[in-house]
Amino acid sequence: MAESSPAETVTLTIDGRQVTVPRGTTLLQAAERVGTRVPHYCYHPGLSAPAMCRLCLVEIEKAPKLVPSCITQAADGQVVHTQSEEPLAMRRGVLEFYLQNHPLDCPICDQSGECKLQDYAHAEGRVHGRGREPKRVFGRDDFGGDVVFYGDRCVMCTRCVRFMNEIEQDPRLTVVERGDRSIIDTFFEEGLEGTHYHGNIVDICPVGALLSKDFLFKQRAWDLDHTPSVCPGCSQGCNIELHTRDNLVQRLRPRVNLDVNGHWMCDHGRLDYEWINRGDRVEVPLVGDGREARATGWRAALTSLLERLDGAGPVRAVVSPRLANEDLGAVRALVDALGGGEIVYRSRRAPAEVPLKGFPKLARRRDLEPNVNAARLLGMERVGGDDGTGGLAPFAAHGGVLIVAGDELADQPPDFGERARLYVYLGQHPTAAASRAHFVLPITNFAEQEGSFTNHEHRVQRFWPALEPPGAARPGWLVLGALLAERAGEAAPTRAEVAFERIGAFEGLTYERVGTGGAPIGEDRALPAEAAGGRA
Repeated sequence: MAESSPAETVTLTIDGRQVTVPRGTTLLQAAERVGTRVPHYCYHPGLSAPAMCRLCLVEIEKAPKLVPSCITQAADGQVVHTQSEEPLAMRRGVLEFYLQNHPLDCPICDQSGECKLQDYAHAEGRVHGRGREPKRVFGRDDFGGDVVFYGDRCVMCTRCVRFMNEIEQDPRLTVVERGDRSIIDTFFEEGLEGTHYHGNIVDICPVGALLSKDFLFKQRAWDLDHTPSVCPGCSQGCNIELHTRDNLVQRLRPRVNLDVNGHWMCDHGRLDYEWINRGDRVEVPLVGDGREARATGWRAALTSLLERLDGAGPVRAVVSPRLANEDLGAVRALVDALGGGEIVYRSRRAPAEVPLKGFPKLARRRDLEPNVNAARLLGMERVGGDDGTGGLAPFAAHGGVLIVAGDELADQPPDFGERARLYVYLGQHPTAAASRAHFVLPITNFAEQEGSFTNHEHRVQRFWPALEPPGAARPGWLVLGALLAERAGEAAPTRAEVAFERIGAFEGLTYERVGTGGAPIGEDRALPAEAAGGRA
C-alpha cells in the first residue's frame, strides 16, 4: 500500500499527544490511535453515525462548544481535549440521565462484565445517583428468532435499528413513541424470524437490552475464555471467537476481519456449535480384526498399522471437509506414499447463497462445510447428494486399503468396509459403520487443535485450540504424520505449522504470513469459485 501524501493526512494534538491520521478520520478514531478510548454508545464502526447519544462530546480549543467526536473530522492544527473538566462534566451528566431509568439488575443481567454502561459509570459516573422518582418499566419482549428484548435496559443507541436497516436491509425494527416513552419495537407484530443475520444485534448492543435466548442465563461473561478461530458453518470462513468454559463451547462471536466478514456472522454459523460439545467420543486407539476391537496405546496401534499397510492392496479414502488443511494434506500424503488412489469427500450444500446485503463480501455460502476448497486443491472429488449422504457404494465394497478420516458415515450400514483387507477409521465419534474397522484412531476436531481452513476465496485462515481433547485423541496431521515419518525414516511433524508447510498446494505460505487475518494462496493454484462449489 502506497504511503499517504501530506495532502491526504492531517496532524492534530489529542490530550497533549500529536497524531497524524488520514484525512476524513473522525476525532473518536484519531483518539483511539493515541490510546484514548472516548466513551460512546450510538457509534459503531460498521454502521452510520447519528451522533445521538451525546456521550462522545470532546473539547476543541477555540471552538464555541463541545462537539461529538464520532462525526467530527480531524483537521490540521486542532487541539483536542477528551479528559478536560468540561467534557468530563458533560459525560457525568449524560450518564446520570441514562441511569435515571436503567434498572440496577447487573447481578442477573447476561451483559454484566461486558456492559459499557457499567464500565463508563464506574470510570466517570457520579458516586451516588440523585433520582427520587420511580424508574420506568417496559418489561421483556420476545423479538423472535434468537433475540429477547429487555426494554428497561435500553439506552436508545439505535444500533439494532440501523443494523437491520443498513446492513441486513430488512427493516423489522424501529423506535416507537417519543421522549422518555421511546422504545424499540418490531413492525406490526412481525418478529425477526426468517432473517439470517439478526444475532449480530445482540453483539452490538452496548448494554443488556438485547440478549441471545441460546445464551440466556448460561454463563457469566468474565468466566469465559476467548480463543480466535474460524467458523466451520460454511465455506465463507467467518473469523470468530470461541467462548468456552468447563471445556465446552458456550457461544460463538464474530471477530473483526474486513476482508472476510467485517464485524458480522450469520445465524446459521453462530448457533451451529453443539456438535463440538458431544460427549460420545472415541478416546483411545482401538485395534481389532473386523469383529472385535481392543483398546491400546498409540505406539502399539501405529506400529501394528505400519506393519499391515504394505501389500494390503490398492488404496481408497473418504475424508470430511470439516478437517483442517493439515489433516487433509496428511491423508493426501499417506495415499500417495501407498501408491496413490481415489480420495473423495461428501458435503452438505444449501439451495442458494444468503448474502448480507449491506456487506456483500459476507454470505452464507452454498457449501455448508468450511474446507471444501482445500479438498479440491488436493485432488479430492465430491460424491453424494446435497444432504451430504450417499456416493460411497464403491468404497463400501473396496477390497484393498480403505481409509476414512472425519466422515462419521452416519448413513452407512454396519457392514461398511467388511470386504477391505485393511480398514482404518480416523474420527471423533463411534459409529456403526466403523464397527468393522481394523483400526479406530481418535482424532481432534477444529476446536481442539491448531490448524487452518481454506475458504471460498482460497484464503487460508488459522484457528487455535480452545478445548482440551478427550482422552488420547490427537490431531489427524499428527497421527498420520508420525505414521508417514516412521515409514519413510524421517522426522515427524510435531507442530501444525510444519505439517502445513509440507503441503505442496500451499507452497510459499507460512503461518507467519497467514497471521490472524488470513492470506490468499497463489492465483496459479486457485480453483475457479464455481468449480469449488463456493457460489450458487
